[in-house]
Amino acid sequence: MSAAAGHQHAEPNAKEMRLVIAASSAGTVFEWYDFFIYGTLGAILSKTFFPTGNATLEMLLFWLVFAVGFGFRPLGAVLFGYLGDKLGRKYTFLVTVTLMGVATAGVGLIPSAASIGYWAPAIVIFLRILQGLALGGEYGGAAIYVAEHSPFRRRGYHTSYIQASVVGGFVLSLIVVLGCKAVMTPETWNEWGWRVPFLLSLLLLAISLWMRFKLSESPVFKAMKEEGEIAGNPFVESFTYPGNKRRIFVALFGIAAGLTVIWYTAMFSGLSFLKSAMHVEDTTAEIIVGIAAALGMGFFLYFGHLSDRIGRKKPIVIGYALTLLLLFPTFWFIGSAAKDPAQSSAVEWTLRGPDCSYSPFATMQETRCGKLMGDFAGAGVPYTLEKSERLELVAGGSRVIALDDIALDDAKARKAEIEARAGQTVFNFAKHKPDFGQAVLIIGGLMLLMALSGATYGPVAALLAEMFPPKVRYSSMSIPYHIGTGYFGGFLPFIASYIVARTGDPYSGLWYTWIVVLVAMIVAWWGLPGGKPKDFADNAA
Repeated sequence: MSAAAGHQHAEPNAKEMRLVIAASSAGTVFEWYDFFIYGTLGAILSKTFFPTGNATLEMLLFWLVFAVGFGFRPLGAVLFGYLGDKLGRKYTFLVTVTLMGVATAGVGLIPSAASIGYWAPAIVIFLRILQGLALGGEYGGAAIYVAEHSPFRRRGYHTSYIQASVVGGFVLSLIVVLGCKAVMTPETWNEWGWRVPFLLSLLLLAISLWMRFKLSESPVFKAMKEEGEIAGNPFVESFTYPGNKRRIFVALFGIAAGLTVIWYTAMFSGLSFLKSAMHVEDTTAEIIVGIAAALGMGFFLYFGHLSDRIGRKKPIVIGYALTLLLLFPTFWFIGSAAKDPAQSSAVEWTLRGPDCSYSPFATMQETRCGKLMGDFAGAGVPYTLEKSERLELVAGGSRVIALDDIALDDAKARKAEIEARAGQTVFNFAKHKPDFGQAVLIIGGLMLLMALSGATYGPVAALLAEMFPPKVRYSSMSIPYHIGTGYFGGFLPFIASYIVARTGDPYSGLWYTWIVVLVAMIVAWWGLPGGKPKDFADNAA
């Protein structure tokens, strides 16, 4: 410990530090681009690989497979954390970025389910598993590599570039998708053009490897190797090192779980909310969210820098508290700003039935009321649910539309018949483009969410690196981080989508985020040390 702690003061000069940050951040951007490109193309991939004829089920299956990648991140953290603590930081994240690039390009080569049947989703799942394994090793390696090079008084600022790079990967995925759509006809894009962003991963992989091969090994790891202080079994020692179990608990429930659900709610739930519930035209929604994300990257750098002066705990705990206060009002504001003026007078719908149960995995709902719940959820139309002996749809709280005698087997015919009886559009709302003023307000709401994400996410790489001893640092910070982000964050879109489908309230999925953040705030307030940051040697007790 003493050798590693002392060696970290052999600081690189400014030019070397810029290379360390640039190469580590670029690789992180590319790797998260690879991971997020799947989520960005949700609308088209759900139909290509998971065709069921049920729009709600297709999207739920898509988000479930999206979560599979996150589910395997902890295993990647164990595997690559072990290698990173045994063999070194540099070569481990060279392997992770290679695995990610190859797996992502592979998604772009998979034939559709219409061509090869169930093999298509099976191959997608396999490649998502590889992506999850790769990402489980990438973040810890990049964050530790920068942290172990940086002077501790600027460690929060320097490592915040890694945090901002996660957002950068999301922004890059949107830019590439929008750029491809701009130079292709809609027919070309839907037929095969959507594969291009996946195949571009090979080019990004080449750039990332070129940059990272220029790097030398971390000075802390070099010192440990010279002194013979390399861990025998980093995974086991992560749980046996004095005080580490408590640190891992705090890192998992107080840091990783909370910051991830805020970030994913801001970007993925925000994008899905605009496209579905608010019926914003897809490309317009992607541009709006992309602008908010790009501008919001500055918050990550600011709060990383601020944590060098006031400590890591304050911005995180305050960010959690403000999220609890502002999450629902911010989404209500975004919803109000994004509403189509032509639909501002749309009626409120109430669905009444004797057995209104909804199964997220059923190709066709078993109950009559459940089929209608799927129709409303798939169209992004909010509704309230009431118990009744007869199947009815109530418009505006007074006009009752009887549905007991309606044929329910054909979804398209069913929706058309309901709209005919209602005498107005119920499901088939046209997508709309918000005007400039609306777009500014939406971006403002998303920017507030990004500020909350920056407060909780910006200081985290430095905080996690400082929490754990160097001989098991890679494993100890990667395991709780990827369990928290993989399970609490990765399953957020699926859980939130199911809650919305079950309740009919487009805002109800936010309760999942709210509860996770509440738990995280309590654990962080209890478990994180206060005061200004300390150097590695001072935190290694």
